Amino acid sequence: MGRYDLALIGFGGVNRALAELISQSGERLARELGFALRVVAITDLRAGSLVDTDGIDLAPLLAAEPGELSFAGLPGGSADPRNAWVIREVPADIVVEATFTNPADGEPALSHVRWALDSGKHVCTTNKGPVALAGRALKQLAAERGVSFEFEGSVLSGTPILRTAERMFGGLEITGVQGIMNGTSNYILGRLEEGVDLPAAITEAQELGYAEADPTADIEGHDVQLKVMILANEVLGADLRREDVFCEGISAITPHEVRDAASKGLRWKLVGSATRHEDGSVDARVAPLALPAHHPLAGISGPVNAVAFHTDLLGTVTVSGPGAGRIETAYALLSDIIAIHQRHADDDTAPTRPVLLETHRV
Repeated sequence: MGRYDLALIGFGGVNRALAELISQSGERLARELGFALRVVAITDLRAGSLVDTDGIDLAPLLAAEPGELSFAGLPGGSADPRNAWVIREVPADIVVEATFTNPADGEPALSHVRWALDSGKHVCTTNKGPVALAGRALKQLAAERGVSFEFEGSVLSGTPILRTAERMFGGLEITGVQGIMNGTSNYILGRLEEGVDLPAAITEAQELGYAEADPTADIEGHDVQLKVMILANEVLGADLRREDVFCEGISAITPHEVRDAASKGLRWKLVGSATRHEDGSVDARVAPLALPAHHPLAGISGPVNAVAFHTDLLGTVTVSGPGAGRIETAYALLSDIIAIHQRHADDDTAPTRPVLLETHRV
């Protein structure tokens, strides 16, 4: 049986959940998938870096509270994250990038992905920044190096929206997409409908783990803006920049407006959309809309996300599922790894690094 060695860049909720999956269910997954997974490197802004090319014992790391974890003093450990060195030099097959999203320039995640691809390593990421801002260039670099760049979790967490469009819609022409792609804003709008004011709804969302300490990206629509760019570029063949996507959030909507709309059979939703015209151009935007009850997105409640694909032969096809959650997003990373295996396991074109490695030594 083959094995993939992983370097985890970032050890927050998502990569930690992936490590838990490998630690607790690795043998079952190996039997089902036909390959094993082993973590040989971890970097984290707070914890530092840890490298063991014979495989890291994940159990004691997972037993520690996230805020208390430190790699300094451990064999192969350092207080310094050493991201560049780990990504470029540690002999891993797949670099799993799950650091924070920077909507302005995609850094440092963008550099992480470039370093890995340029080193001949596969990459899977949940980070929207590199995909939205430089996806085309990164895919070209991956192709030149003979490796894969996978990013299913960058749009709807564990819900396979990109692969659904790629693999299940053969023969269809997709002319547009509309989606509720931010569970935080969707939850907050639902609470406004129930009479809760915006600050209180934001606090509730933070207490439930739906919103970050700084909820600006969710409330002002920047998170959805990046996701719309990814969908438009991947599904509609666009090449959008951030300034091409109009963006308006929900901060100006009042509970009165939301309740008044509900009394008329309308529901406010933060909707990201993109439409391809006959000349091939694509218009994209993010804005709150009061949707009628018959609209496919009107009934999407709470932290659930959904995307409606407008097609030529089937009309509108809507896919919904979890749009957040550490375990759900970790599954997206696992699905990326499975896709890498399916694409490269029997590939004799010899990427820069071997895809399956039985042992590593440095």
